[in-house]
Amino acid sequence: MNVWDRYAALVTGRKSWAFLLAMVALAALAMVGIGENDSGSKSPDSLPSSAESAAVKDALKQFPDGTTSSAVLVVTRTDDGELTASDLDAGREALTRMGGSPGQALVISPDRRAGLGQVTLSSDLSGFDLTDRVKQLRTAASAGAPADLRLQLTGGPAFGADVANSFSGANVLLLVVTAVVVMVLLIATYRSPVLWLLPLSVVGIADRVAASVGTGLSQWTGLAFDGSTSGITSVLVFGAGTNYALLLISRYRDELHHTDDARAALRIAVRRAGPAILASNVTVVLALSTLLLALLPNTRSLGAFAAAGLVVAVVFVLLALPPALALCGRKVFWPFIPRNGDRGATPTGLWYGIARRVVRRPAVVSVATLTLLILCASALFGTHIGLSQSEQFRVRAESVDGLKTLGAHFSSGSSDPAVVLAAAGNDARVQQILDGTEGVTRATRSGSSDTGLTRWSVVLDASPESERAFAIVASLRERLATAPEAHARVGGSDAQALDTRDAARRDQILLIPLILAMVTAVLLILLRAVPATIILVGVSALSALAALGLGSLLGSHVFGFPALDTNVPLFAFLFLVALGVDYTIFLVSRAKEETPEHGTTEGMVRAVASTGAVITSAGIVLAAVFCVLGVLPLITLTQLGIVVGTGILLDTFVVRTIVIPALFAVIGPRIWWPNPLFRVDPSVRPSLETSDPRRPERSVRPRG
Repeated sequence: MNVWDRYAALVTGRKSWAFLLAMVALAALAMVGIGENDSGSKSPDSLPSSAESAAVKDALKQFPDGTTSSAVLVVTRTDDGELTASDLDAGREALTRMGGSPGQALVISPDRRAGLGQVTLSSDLSGFDLTDRVKQLRTAASAGAPADLRLQLTGGPAFGADVANSFSGANVLLLVVTAVVVMVLLIATYRSPVLWLLPLSVVGIADRVAASVGTGLSQWTGLAFDGSTSGITSVLVFGAGTNYALLLISRYRDELHHTDDARAALRIAVRRAGPAILASNVTVVLALSTLLLALLPNTRSLGAFAAAGLVVAVVFVLLALPPALALCGRKVFWPFIPRNGDRGATPTGLWYGIARRVVRRPAVVSVATLTLLILCASALFGTHIGLSQSEQFRVRAESVDGLKTLGAHFSSGSSDPAVVLAAAGNDARVQQILDGTEGVTRATRSGSSDTGLTRWSVVLDASPESERAFAIVASLRERLATAPEAHARVGGSDAQALDTRDAARRDQILLIPLILAMVTAVLLILLRAVPATIILVGVSALSALAALGLGSLLGSHVFGFPALDTNVPLFAFLFLVALGVDYTIFLVSRAKEETPEHGTTEGMVRAVASTGAVITSAGIVLAAVFCVLGVLPLITLTQLGIVVGTGILLDTFVVRTIVIPALFAVIGPRIWWPNPLFRVDPSVRPSLETSDPRRPERSVRPRG
């Protein structure tokens, strides 16, 4: 008896309830001992510590006001007219109420239709603390202000507060919506008022344990988990965990058609499905682990948090779900209880019919579907990557509206100037370079530190985080490098956004090949077939690129998004390739079982017939769960949900159902080389159109 046989016997035996109790106790211990994850109040941290702007950010702490940041109050009239003397007085009073210096003057725009002032906040504020402070400032500004005066708070802190506020209650909302979606789809899949409770309860507990494990990881590793990372991880745990449960329950139901002993059927199902579930999980976890090599901190955090969450999910599905099913017995499927002998040995149904039609003309089907995928992927060539600061929200945010108002009356960069630091004693040279750089509206020396640094505030003639702003920052760095004695560095929000974008591109170049290599290695170990592995990985990668192309088209032409966010291509590619391989493993593992008796082509046809329903159900569940990310107001998460949801449906209905069976039929037994399954003599295989499906399709002829 091998390890899997022993495991299946333990989790389905008469005393398997002990495993269920142990898992419940372990979950309670983790949630009470470690606590819940409180990362939902944190904004994403995407600035690499090695970036020049990060060094500037740290060096600013050496200045007397280095622990503060500035929010900008924009004052305009509701009728867009010129500001009157009383309007200016009201604006100054608003600044005073917000904590500004008494009598602080407003800077008036050239058209006299807008004024702006600054209020300092502690730069240590983040998450809900920052949100609360900005809310207080906005309340203080509007208290007693004239009805015809428009007061908007914008700038870096205001944007940070609005981002953090977008996650207010997000974890609860995401959890509730996800659970409802999974519940509805499970009921629709099994048509049982009882069965759905088991997988949903197991996966729901796993999600809460995963949140606690993430909290522990953040404490032990120093990685910071933000609201978006927490939300994505919860979606992954629910989606992948439900997929594992669907595969196990589907195999259990199949086995109940062949035996009267429910525990024996469950033991066979666990023994057969367990390796595929574990292999799928290992593939995704290893792919996620490659994110630990990323430069972006939030990407590294997602890799650690999500990988840990999926390990928790597979442990609960493999150790808690089988005992729960064993306790409930066959009646858990009520009212459609499977009985021994009520299903014939001959495959039938929709998916069998589709697979049959596909393998009759496999070459034509392969060329047509692969061409379709390539056309979808080609849409990426016209896709713009990178959202500016003002393009992050799907809903209205005061910080965005205030920035637009400011840009209509001042230089767009006035709300958040760039920062230049240089060694003292080089002021004249640095000032000359700054004044002579195209795109710099104003460069003002704004202080010095006791450590020998001089600071400049540099206003750019460009919208924050726009391509023009990036070009100006790059030009500043290039020109300042001509004065090496000054050791000048450029920081500020625009420089940070540029460094983040460049790091994201580097991460994509490094991590995407690593993800593909990791998936390839797992499939080689599992299948021991080189051609099959290469084809499956290649098709998965092409499918992911096609989904990115389709997602970008949907985002720009249907939802009106200006661009794909910087993180979306990498995250979407990772999830689509790694999770798509889940379905590949489910399908091809079943084909391996069928091939010794029925041959390569017929084995694949039978595998599609057996797994088509469960893969479709799992794909719909996973796509729907990812689309739940759209309930959050950030465009990044909405785009990720659209791209991944589209890709999973494409994978489910096109790749696994059509492309892979067609390619297996075209290549034939050689696709299994050097696995012994490739030793199939095609000359003795009868035609699919005329063969009796009850007869073996092939014979194995020893070579010697």
